[in-house]
Parts: sequence; C-alpha cells; structure tokens
Amino acid sequence: MNELPTELSPTLEQQEIIDAALQTDESLLVNALAGAAKTTTLEMICVRMEPQPTLSLAFNKRIAEEMAKRLPGFVECRTLNSLGHRVWMQSVTNKVILNTKKSYEILKTQIDALKSNERRDAYDSFADTLKSIGKAKLAGYIPDGKYPQASRLTSSDQFWESIDEQGLDPDRALVDSALTESIRQAYAGHIDFDDQIYMSTLFGGAFPRFPLVMCDEVQDLSEINHAMLERLVTQRLIAVGDPHQSIYRFRGAKSSGMAALKEKFKMREMNLSISFRCPKAVIENARFRAPHMMWPDWAKEGLVKYLGAWDADTIKDNSAIVCRNNAPLFSLAFRLLRKGRGVKLVGFDIGPNLIRTLSKLGEESLTQEQVNAAIDRWEAEQLLRKPAGTVKDKAECLRVFSSFGPTLGAAIAYAKDLFAQAGPIQLLSGHKAKGLEWQTVYHLDPWRIPSPFATTEEDLVQEQNVKYVIETRAKESLYFIDTHWFEREEDPDADA
Repeated sequence: MNELPTELSPTLEQQEIIDAALQTDESLLVNALAGAAKTTTLEMICVRMEPQPTLSLAFNKRIAEEMAKRLPGFVECRTLNSLGHRVWMQSVTNKVILNTKKSYEILKTQIDALKSNERRDAYDSFADTLKSIGKAKLAGYIPDGKYPQASRLTSSDQFWESIDEQGLDPDRALVDSALTESIRQAYAGHIDFDDQIYMSTLFGGAFPRFPLVMCDEVQDLSEINHAMLERLVTQRLIAVGDPHQSIYRFRGAKSSGMAALKEKFKMREMNLSISFRCPKAVIENARFRAPHMMWPDWAKEGLVKYLGAWDADTIKDNSAIVCRNNAPLFSLAFRLLRKGRGVKLVGFDIGPNLIRTLSKLGEESLTQEQVNAAIDRWEAEQLLRKPAGTVKDKAECLRVFSSFGPTLGAAIAYAKDLFAQAGPIQLLSGHKAKGLEWQTVYHLDPWRIPSPFATTEEDLVQEQNVKYVIETRAKESLYFIDTHWFEREEDPDADA
C-alpha cells in the first residue's frame, strides 16, 4: 500500500478527521478516494487516542493482519467472518467445524433423494440453486415458517424478486429445504463461511462490546454485514470507504450502502481526497468519476497515454494488464506466451469452472469446428436460464481456448497450462484489481466499459466505478491499449 508514514504531519483533511475522532463522540463516515491513505489515517487516530477497547474490522485476513501490525495493542483486529465465527462458537455447545462444501453437500444429498424425473430437473438447475442458497445468507433470508425466533432481514417476496432480477432460475423448494437443513446443521456446529456471519447475526449470537468500532471498505458491505454492525456498535462507529469503488453489487453488496450507514448511525461525513498513490496525470484522468480528487505537492507528473500499434515487447515486466472482461485477457495471455513473455492470471477462480465446462462439451477428440458448435449449443441453452452478460462472457472465454487448440483435448491442455503460469506480467479483471497497485497499468479494451448488458442507472454507475478502480491502480504510468491493435504493424490482418 502506498500509505504515508504515520510520523508525517497529517494533511488538513486528516487533521479534521483526527480532531473529530478525539474531541467528539460522533460516529464518522470517511469518504476516502483511491490511494488516500485511509489506513494511515486510522492509525493516526489510534496512536493519539487514550487506550480503550477498540475493534477494527476488515474484509479479508491479509488486511486484518496488516492492521494488527500497524495499530496499537488495545485495538483488536478481525475480519467480519472471524468475529462471526468466534461469536457462533460461544453460542452452541458442540464443537464448531468449518466445511466450505457444506451447502453443496446438503443440496446434492437432497437432490439424490428425489425421484428420477425430479432429480434430473433439479440437477439441471443445480448451479443456480446452489448460488441462490449463498445469496439467501447474504440477504438475511430465512424460509417462511422456519425459525421464528430469528431476525429476518428480507421477506420471501423481496428475496425471490431479487433472485429473478439477477436472472437466476433455482429450484425454490430446494433452496428453502437446503437452507433449513443448513441452519439445523449450524446449530449442531457444522458451518460454512457464509454461516459465520449469517448464524451469529440472525440467530442470537452474543456479540462483544466495544466503545469504538472501526470498519474499512464499507461500500462493499452486504445486508447481513450491515446487520452485524448494528449488533456490534453500541456507542460509536468510524467507517471508511469509497462509494466510487463500489463494484460488488453482483456479489451482494448493499446498494447505496454508505448512505444507509450514515442515516442509521447518524454519522458525520468527512473526506480524504488527496491520493498518495497516483501521479498527477492519473489523478486528472480519474476526475471523470471523482472531480474533487487531488494530489500532494510532491506528486510525480506521471503518464497517461493511448497506444496505437503495440506488441509483446511493449508490455513491461512487473506491470498489470487489466480488463473489464475475462476473455480478452485469456486471449492476450496466450499470445504473449507465444512471443516468449511470462504471464500470470491473477484471481481467476473461474479457471477450474471453465475447464470443467470445456470437459463436458464432448470427447477430447472433437475438432475445433465441432468444439465451437458445442459452445454455440451450450450458450443457447444457458441463455434460456441465466443473465446474458454472464453467459456471453463465459462463452467468449471458451472460444478463446478453442481457438488455441486443434482439438478439445488440446484446448483443455492449453487452458490448464495457462492457469498454471507464474510470469512477471499480471493479467486480471477490473473487479480483481481492487485493493492492488502497480507502477505501470495497461487498461485493455477500455471501450468495453460500460458493458452492453448494463441497462439500469445503477448498472451504469457500477460500470463507471469499475473504470475508476482500474485506472487508479497506477503509481506511475497508465496506458490504454486495444486488443485489435496488438502487433498490428507486424500482422495487418490480426483481429480484423
């Protein structure tokens, strides 16, 4: 992280936040732009305050461990999940066992118990049903008539309407029965990651009491995360986030979550608008989304440039190539490898899923033409049940792998090899780039934002936020590059 050392004098904005934290009892909502030293600001508050029980919440273990190293000993640093896990451990008598495949195993067991014709239909919608179980926990949904003592965050009608809006087509009865069984098992001590927050928050866990709770990245909080904060905050909350980096609504992040926090906890809104990560040119470029973004006096000029024709040698080692969509990254990664450049696909948990889908298309001896026809059939079937944007992006990825192998077996082998690469050029999606930074960033195919499948105003806002996230990862240079111009001078027919 490109944070300021704590011993440096705080900026005027930081000093105002520190004064508000130390001299008032107000809850604070800090809007911190990309690279605006939010962690350092929280550290400045903690090292200046009188020791008191304080909880610092982070989204992932890496950030929680970083905070633990930087904050004073009286601050307890935890992830939301680890806190929920501890609370639930103290709520049940049995030993708590974490099973990441719990929902999958419950759903499979219930489907296998069905009659053959029902079983076939249930497996056809297995993926959507399993995904809906996870979304139910994020939304705080509890099946009607079950566990009346629990705190419900959404009604049945509201939840199923949200599932319909996301283009999912689950077996609703199986969602309810699997969720009910999951809750029963959680009381017996068997939980998954979602249960850590879902069970502790909605089913009566006893939360620890802290006079001060601090929470980072609050623009990404889900409905269940908001409910957990309500259980935790007894006196005061200092929350930090950037509404312009709100890009995870598709994962369940609450819409206008920071505004909801401000209203719920009667928070005073403050700003961190000076980016200590980005050079001047990158900040000027980012003002399309954050017009008030500024730089410190010592900021470098930096570089923002649109490249025309470019080739494999253009890309610097230890840089990042970031794109809105996955398929262009896979295609470029193959082409860079063929030119002798080392690449690494970062954060592509979609990899095993893509390889499984390829494997289900038919025999490995299928020709490239036959593989493409099978992909066409797969896409047509999926479009009947799932959102077009998701299906078409995955189909485009499958076609990339097919194009680099003469047979299905070769395509699968190429895909496996690509996901195993660990070279110095990193390739990743805009959603995976959040929280990371590089000296040099290449925004691949910027014209892909906004997605043609972004139709609502909220969709379009999320798309502009993804663009802002991608283009504020650069610490020195930001380049815009187009797939169609890759090695255009050498091969004028490339990507025509």
